[in-house]
Amino acid sequence: MGKITVLSTTTLNPVSLIGERAGICWGADVSDAEKNYKRGLDCIKSNHGRTLEYVNVELVIDGYSARVIREWYTHLGGSPTRLQASTRYIDYGGFEFVTPPKIKSNPEAREIYEQTMRAVSQAGEKLETLGIPREDSAMLLPLGMTTKIVDKRNLRNLIDMSRQRMCTRAYWEYRELFGDICRELRRLSPEWEYIIDNEMKPKCEVLGYCPERYSCGRKPKKI
Repeated sequence: MGKITVLSTTTLNPVSLIGERAGICWGADVSDAEKNYKRGLDCIKSNHGRTLEYVNVELVIDGYSARVIREWYTHLGGSPTRLQASTRYIDYGGFEFVTPPKIKSNPEAREIYEQTMRAVSQAGEKLETLGIPREDSAMLLPLGMTTKIVDKRNLRNLIDMSRQRMCTRAYWEYRELFGDICRELRRLSPEWEYIIDNEMKPKCEVLGYCPERYSCGRKPKKI
């Protein structure tokens, strides 16, 4: 679907960094890389969440719908920030869009959906020829249009996000987006591989039961 680019400012070895930062406050030897790593693992396993906030994650998130990006913005905490592609200056004539799987798999529904998107695109282009500024004609744009953001957040926020957004009941595009992010971070280093495999999981996997009112059945509901 979309494309995730992990920027070079993202922490390469998050576990070691966590251990080093914690070690400074503990009066420990932070010159020893192996001890830093072990200390970082201990912080993660002990759920010392504040230490995770030192791990920086900066991404370019491109090609996902404006709708899912609006949901992405709801996960605030630990001073995440972001910039989004402008609807005031960018030419959205012939804009790309996201097609939900249930629509894509139904030929008749797909034709209606794509025809509507084309009509919106053509209307926007026509308005521009009539002298209407893009900031006004962009009001036609649907939430299914793709967009691009530059996102900055920390590991604690990202792990917290996984608890909700890796849930089977989460919005389908958000699950795909989060899965794409995990895949790209996992490629960075063995330390990221450990974090993705052991910490990025839905809340039922952490709790051992499902707290949702309407469960998918993956875990038993709490009695």
